[in-house]
Amino acid sequence: MSGPKRTATRSEHALEDLDGAALSYAARFAGQPESRRRDLREELVQLALPFAGRLARRYRGRGEPLEDLEQVARLGLVKAVDRYDPERGSFTAYAAVTITGEIKRHFRDRTWGVHVPRRLQDLTIEVSQATAVLTSELSRSPTVAELAARLETSEEDILAALESAAGYTPASLNGPVGDDGPAELGDMFGALDADLESVDDRLTVSGLLYRLPARERRILAMRFYGNYTQSDIAAEFGISQMHVSRLLSRTLTWLRQAMLTDAPPRWESGGVGQGDTAETLTMSVERTAGKILVGVHGELDRDAAERVRVGLTEAVCTAGDDEVLVDLDGVGFIDAAGIAALLASHEAARRATVRLRFARAQPYVRRSLTVAGLSPLFG
Repeated sequence: MSGPKRTATRSEHALEDLDGAALSYAARFAGQPESRRRDLREELVQLALPFAGRLARRYRGRGEPLEDLEQVARLGLVKAVDRYDPERGSFTAYAAVTITGEIKRHFRDRTWGVHVPRRLQDLTIEVSQATAVLTSELSRSPTVAELAARLETSEEDILAALESAAGYTPASLNGPVGDDGPAELGDMFGALDADLESVDDRLTVSGLLYRLPARERRILAMRFYGNYTQSDIAAEFGISQMHVSRLLSRTLTWLRQAMLTDAPPRWESGGVGQGDTAETLTMSVERTAGKILVGVHGELDRDAAERVRVGLTEAVCTAGDDEVLVDLDGVGFIDAAGIAALLASHEAARRATVRLRFARAQPYVRRSLTVAGLSPLFG
């Protein structure tokens, strides 16, 4: 027993003969005035609207509202009607291609949150469809190799498509992180390192610092890393605050010059800047009854160390039974080379069985000599 017959609606009959309606439209369109042409065009568009709607519904569920897809499909339908040429074949086939292309263009140009090349966009859609099919067939998620074999492409392309899929709806930087608290995703990203641009300068300066004498390096460290005042530094070294200021000025001037040249200039202990009045080391020898008094005045650094060693050794060798007393009151600074010179004179005195003593050393110099083991010579 057959069931009740279904009565076809007028719109279904019209859609079945959409190609015939398009041919009739094209035949009547050529000889009509402009106002009549608009009416004929409107009639064909209205007749084909359900067809455009069916094509739009094929793409629902992909993140775009159906109403937007229908509007895009109708725009494609209007373009198909305006460009239709009966000599090129079926209107239905031409309209389907035009509408589908318009919808795909909409997805490509308007829905991606991040720009992705068209080839990867199309491949992303194919990968998504192939993933759904293979998941149903295999009862598990397909591997990259299985997707590549299914789509007949390379695994590298599949990986690029999977990575590009994240660009369709990227996460907002203002999105919340977790369920509690006001933190946003953007708060998780680190800020630009303001010191990054100065890395090259820091490396250059660190290399140049090793070219400076030990005293200048220590003064710079105390001033700019230890936050010592010039007065504090002067008390530490047993020199005047004005002398510390001159040393800092001379050192910073040399560093600036060295930073601006490929070959750093030679460090001159006597000064490299205008107005530098650092004293050159001087020695005086005075003989009295039973004693040779050697006065040293200036900075006992590597440039003056050899002169002091020679002078004290000569005094020891000519002392005979006399005592050699070295007055260090005028020495404001001594480095490793200067300490080595005093140790050499002490060794020469020991071999010659001559008594050698140091007197009136300033606090910084005395501490340095004590560390070097020369404290027994103070008297």
